[in-house]
Amino acid sequence: MSDFTTDAPILRRSGTASRREFYVYFALIFAATLPLCLLMWALKAARRMEIPEKGPVASAWTQARIITPHIFTA
Repeated sequence: MSDFTTDAPILRRSGTASRREFYVYFALIFAATLPLCLLMWALKAARRMEIPEKGPVASAWTQARIITPHIFTA
């Protein structure tokens, strides 16, 4: 009798599908957070009468980098 468990082919799943899905979620979250970060940036600039160090695009990018992995780990 043969033991097929030792010579079983290893099925490798391509990571391109999950990577594409990650980028889609990242883009959606980035697009959703950009207007909010722009509003917060404008309010900070108006309140302090100076330009904040971190711009609205950088803030939205940071928020998307924080939120997107939480979706995939849930």
